[in-house]
Parts: sequence; structure tokens; C-alpha cells
Amino acid sequence: MRASGIILAAGRGERFGGDKIFAELGGSPVLLHSVRAFLAAEVVEELIVVARPGMEFRVAALLQDLDFPVRVVTGGPRRRDSSLAGVEVAQGEYVLIHDAARPLVGAELIRRVLRAAEEHGAAVPVLPVVDTLRYAENGFLKPETLPRSGLVAIQTPQGFRRDLLLPALRASEENLPDDAAALLVRGIPVAVVPGDPRNLKITFPEDLTLAAVLLQIRGH
Repeated sequence: MRASGIILAAGRGERFGGDKIFAELGGSPVLLHSVRAFLAAEVVEELIVVARPGMEFRVAALLQDLDFPVRVVTGGPRRRDSSLAGVEVAQGEYVLIHDAARPLVGAELIRRVLRAAEEHGAAVPVLPVVDTLRYAENGFLKPETLPRSGLVAIQTPQGFRRDLLLPALRASEENLPDDAAALLVRGIPVAVVPGDPRNLKITFPEDLTLAAVLLQIRGH
């Protein structure tokens, strides 16, 4: 099998105030948008959805009408645990790991990440940071300005050769901000590809409103 898609849907959504993957976006649950994007990309031969403990049946019910191999597995308390749960059961030579909270991911971005992962072994989509960045302490700005040159914001999906990522995740004792970190801390290079500014992450309720506007624009 060439590639597996792994969609992480095990977060608790504390800042959102509930299970955001079930929130309605354009008439469908947030989770289904990511699933449909992977199907539209036509580059994965299986999908694995990592669900929060206790939500497996509810997630499976959302996916039951898909004419495509989808497996629901149970995630863990940390991102690393959920990623590992998905990668361990994946059958593909390559794995594409995506946050379910990014429902506007495009099929072309998915294909772009996979092509780069096939070439380099690991790849992530990034956007250049355009805002001024400073540290804040005790409610006030510190004078130091962080240089923006070369600074990027990282998105998902992140693509890897499974045989590179799996041992790195197994060896990681600490929590990870993303899956690329499991390789980077071991000196394994990770390539970058252009991300998509529309591929926003839903963290707060107002993000869902913005996503709905972007979805409507994209549909016209």
C-alpha cells in the first residue's frame, strides 16, 4: 500500500468549548470535511480516524456511509499517543497525518505534501510568518523583536515514510507539538512545502464562523 491518511480527532476541544469535530460547518460535521478532502485527493488507499476514548462509536457513525476503507482507533491523552495509535495500524509505506480541526484542507495540498514526503522522507506544509513577534511578560511587551526571516507557521497534513516516523514516535517520551518534532529531535531532516492560508485551524468558536465564510467563498 502506497499511502495511508490518518486524521487526528482525539482532542478535547477545551478552548472551543466542546467537541469541535462534530460542530456543523456548511451543513456537515467538521470531521467530514477533512475526510472528504482526502478522498478527493485520491492518493491514500485507507483512512484511519483517531477518536477520543468513548467517542469511537459516534465517530464511526459519521463515517459508515463512505464507500472507502476507514478504520476508527482510540487515541490517547497526548498528541504523540494519538499519532502513534494511528501510525501503528497504518498499512501504507507513507503516512499523512492531519488535524481534524483543519477542515478546509485542499486536495492539492494533500498531494503536494505526499510528493515531498516521497522525495525527502518527511515533509510539512508551512506559511511564512508576516506579523511582528515579541515576547510578553506580566502583561507587558518585552523590547526584543524576534526576526521573522525564515520563521514559518506549520500546518497539517504532515507526511512521512512510515518506517521513519514509527520508531521516532515510539521512542518519544515527551509530548510533541507536532509529528515532525519526533524526527527533528533525532536529527532527521524534514522538508517544507508551501502551505495554504485557507487551511486554518479551528481553535475557538469564532474560527468556525471564519471557516464557514471561507467555505462559502470556495464554493463559488
